[in-house]
Order: sequence, then C-alpha cells, then structure tokens
Amino acid sequence: MASGTIRRRQAISVLAGCALLSCLVLDAARSPAGAADQVKIGISRTISDAGYYMADAMGFFRDEGMEVSITGFNSAAQMIAPLGTGELDVGGGTVSAGFYNAVGRGILMKIVADQASIKPGYGYSSLMVRKDLVDSGRYKSFADLKGMKVAIGAPGTGTASALNEALKKGGLKYSDVDVVYIGFPEHLPTYKNKGIDASITNEPTMTRAIEEGVAVRVAGNDVTYPDQQTAVTFFSDHFIKSRRDVAERFMRAYLRGVRMYNDAIKDESMFRRMIPSYCNPDGEVNVASLKKDLEFFRELGLIEKKDANVDGVVDGSFAKAAVAKLGPYRAQAN
Repeated sequence: MASGTIRRRQAISVLAGCALLSCLVLDAARSPAGAADQVKIGISRTISDAGYYMADAMGFFRDEGMEVSITGFNSAAQMIAPLGTGELDVGGGTVSAGFYNAVGRGILMKIVADQASIKPGYGYSSLMVRKDLVDSGRYKSFADLKGMKVAIGAPGTGTASALNEALKKGGLKYSDVDVVYIGFPEHLPTYKNKGIDASITNEPTMTRAIEEGVAVRVAGNDVTYPDQQTAVTFFSDHFIKSRRDVAERFMRAYLRGVRMYNDAIKDESMFRRMIPSYCNPDGEVNVASLKKDLEFFRELGLIEKKDANVDGVVDGSFAKAAVAKLGPYRAQAN
C-alpha cells in the first residue's frame, strides 16, 4: 500500500477521534514530557480544533521539537486572561468583543492564522431549533425565533454575530430573542431538558443533537453568514516576543496538521454524518469578516475604545513564514 494512502487513513482515524475529543476535553489532553519545548494550547472544544489534534497525533509538533498540552474552555473569551498572562501560549476560537477590549487595556495578543471559516458546504456551525417546536409548528421560519431563548457560546463573539445575521433573515433584531450563554458541548443536555429553544451550535454537538432527536438543523451559517471568519488562532504576546522561534515552528506544525485535515475531509465516508469546518491551509485570515463582526460589537455597545481596529491585532507573519518553508498548499489527489 502506498505511503500516501496509509497516511491518509491515519489522518481519517485521527479526525474521527477529534470529533469525540472536542466534546470531552476539559483539561490537559496530553501531558508534555521530556526536554522538548513546551507549548500550552487553549481550545473551545469544537471540530475546528482538528488541526491541533492532527498535528499532535501525526507527530508534526514533535518534528519541530515541541510537546503540547491542550486545555478546554467554553469559549475563546475565557482564554483572554491566560493568554495575557502567558499561562497559555496559543488559543483557538472566535474573536470576541472582550478580545478587542483586552488589547485596548494593554493585554496584548495577536490573531495569527485561520482556524475555521464558513465556506459553501462547510456549515459546521448552524442555527438549531428544538425538535418539538418544529414538529408542533411553533417554528416555521426565521421570524418565529422572536421571543425564543437562544443559546450561543459566549457574549460578544463571532457566534453572536452569526446569530444576528440569522435573525435578519426573519426581519428580527438581536434584542428580539432571549440570548443565553452556554458552552457548545452543553447545548445537547440543555436541549434535552428543554432549557433552550434554539441555538447557534458547532460540530460535533450539532450532529449529536440531531441524531438524538432533540434539535433540528434549520440553516448552516454558510447560508446565513457565508465567508464568516468563525475561529482563529491566537498567540500570546509572550509567545511572540520571548519564544518567537518556537512560535514559528509551532505554526509550521499546525499548518501541516491543517493541510492533512483538508486532504482527509475530501473522503466522503469520513463526514457522511458530520459537517466539517473549513480551515485555510495557508493560514490566511478573512480580515473583512472580522471587521464586520467588530462593527456589530460596536452596535451592541460592547467595544470600550473608539480606535479599536482589526488591522492592529492581526499578524500574518507567522503563517507567511510557515508557507515560505512548506510551500503553498496543493490538495492531494484522492
């Protein structure tokens, strides 16, 4: 059997494990050992974390002389403090109003790469509605969301902006629903307890809720908010300034994991149930989408400083350096 086929099958096995791990990881998923450089990663426990798991399981981080530990959070907003203090080197998740406010207060960190984007066919984050509300006819269209209790991961996040775009489809405002904040994996038990009516939920929780008959996927975010930059990779200021060589090696390993992920998701059997996230294999961030979300945060009155801007918090140099070393991504043949 060709080595490429073997590695492809290994990648698919890793991805299957990622779906479970992204729901279950609460503390360090791997314990660093040995004399290798140690890198601490925070994740939001969604399928978009696959690039980190892939790079770890396939030995790409070890190839670059490092070991990683992974800690789960309910949202990237909860990673801001540990990224600011250097307790985390790397974070992955949506860009929040809290991120811009923290930077404005001098808690420095940078957006350095894409982690998940909403592209056609990659609606891994979707508007969900409780199944009994659909079955009874209480929910028939976007307009019927009015007055419902809707869950998102955290306030002032890209997920909130995605909910806002879905509400616009029904002629509604953000204030027309009762928004509650619940970590994505916890959406499933909350649906079971009828604690929420609807949600913006990410994979793999989305598919689990559908298969357990508690919620219906109404529309993927690729329909309601196409091309949104839903998740990014953050580097702490300490990681950038004090350990730049390690940060550069980390990015090379991470993008190798992302590229293998992109090649693996072309196998239809792998995602016959779940909808995959898309991650740019060259690490490029959709700055226009981030600017749109920032303006939404301003509309909600969540941004403290008038001069907060996207251009000042995005550092594409690490991804560019990694691509210069790895070469531009070229999809592997099936």
